[in-house]
Amino acid sequence: MPSVHTLMARAASHYADLEAVVHGTRRLTFAQSWQRSLCLANGLRSLKLAPGERIGVLEGNCVEAADLFGAAAIANLVRVPLYPRNGIEAHEHMLSHTGCRALVVSEDHAHEVEDLVQRLPQLEHVLIRDGEYEGWLAEQSDEDPGLEIRDDDYFIIRHTGGTTGLSKGVAYTNKAWLDAGRDWFYTFPAVEPGDKCMHLGPISHGSGYQYLPTWLAGGCNVMLDHFETGETLDVMEREGIGYGFMVPTMMNALVHDNTARGRDFSALKCLLIGAAPIQDATALAAREVFGDVLYQGYGQTEVLPIAMMGPRQWFADVPGSTPLRACGLALPFAEVEIWDEEDQPLPAGEVGEIVARSDGQMTEFWDNPEATAERIVNGWVKTGDLGRLDANGYLYVVDRADDMIISGGFNIWPAELENVIASHPGVVEVAVFGVPHEKWGESPHAVCVVEDTDQVDAQELIDLVSDQLGSYKKPGSVTLTVEPLPKSPVGKIKRKDLREPFWEGHERRVSGS
Repeated sequence: MPSVHTLMARAASHYADLEAVVHGTRRLTFAQSWQRSLCLANGLRSLKLAPGERIGVLEGNCVEAADLFGAAAIANLVRVPLYPRNGIEAHEHMLSHTGCRALVVSEDHAHEVEDLVQRLPQLEHVLIRDGEYEGWLAEQSDEDPGLEIRDDDYFIIRHTGGTTGLSKGVAYTNKAWLDAGRDWFYTFPAVEPGDKCMHLGPISHGSGYQYLPTWLAGGCNVMLDHFETGETLDVMEREGIGYGFMVPTMMNALVHDNTARGRDFSALKCLLIGAAPIQDATALAAREVFGDVLYQGYGQTEVLPIAMMGPRQWFADVPGSTPLRACGLALPFAEVEIWDEEDQPLPAGEVGEIVARSDGQMTEFWDNPEATAERIVNGWVKTGDLGRLDANGYLYVVDRADDMIISGGFNIWPAELENVIASHPGVVEVAVFGVPHEKWGESPHAVCVVEDTDQVDAQELIDLVSDQLGSYKKPGSVTLTVEPLPKSPVGKIKRKDLREPFWEGHERRVSGS
């Protein structure tokens, strides 16, 4: 079987003079980008990093991110992307439990990792991509080391949240990553040499699923390091963007920009919406602005993609179905079922847990066999989402069984926030859950039991979470009360009972933008 390395090298040879990577004013051909990746691969190997070892990375979108994407594949190193919005404790956990000996950091994130070397004795190398990076890179050999890479060698470990509050490492092999990319693009219009794919999110994370398929087809990856509506629309029009991935909050912002309508988006072939539910009004407005180029996909880091639908399915009038409220149809190389609490399949129309299996699913939770056994049952991955399948095969997400909050496309786990808030001396107990938010789809809300509401300030609790976990995880609102939280007979907090009043009048207990 081919590896990511061999397929990227082939594309670099076939499309050598075509543009491969664009970031701001920097534009690289396939030959130039691949040469940089070869140099970086050899530079990393000079640090005595052996094939299969893990290497952390903390970065946003930039040319140097493309360097590392290719370099890790060439050197057979397993990337462990860190989340720029996370705090140092999360960085430490992700690097520690995956055994990273090296960390590559963009200069603008250097201040976030200053204490990591002291905290992590096994972290031997921290490569800061500062003003000396280009000179160091140019000194490295651009010869391909020609390593033998098997299809079951690990390619990347992406982290997801967990009900314990600690992130779990989702491990993908070379084959699984290639299969996931194939399935993402299986129902899309074909990528042709010269087509351009826009990355609003970091290619080290969700947007990276589109980076490799675009490269392999001779397309150009256009990377933005931040999201601003006017600038994004300008790039889409000026560059002739053909493909892109957005979370619903981004799409909602674009269609509400007064300059969106009347632009030339004729190069667009596919805009994929995912990572969170999208409201009907946003989808319809996006169709009005961009045309019949909208695709919606469903999956999660552990198993993806699961379901997909293009404009002909999404906006169709199908007897017995409500496509506008669905998240897609099962993909040709994926299987989807709805299971009851006994892990038995349910018939069409009944609500249960969404389970799936695909060629692109995770191999395991890294170094966590217990969690792996809980999530993978007889080869099926249990998503933790509640949903249903209708008779026509449309999949609908109804609720999330594990109480995960999706805010602006980011996964937020209540236990993380609860652990931080509970550390405050004035808080007796706390429950966190998602409530509707006009801009972000959902936002965390914390109900805190305190001895005296005059002795605890809600803003103080919000700042506490922001400082420790990152601003995007902070509660949007806090309720202070002296009444005990409702609990089940075994003492478990009834989070859904607390959450229900906030969702009155909403069709689903998940929200979109």
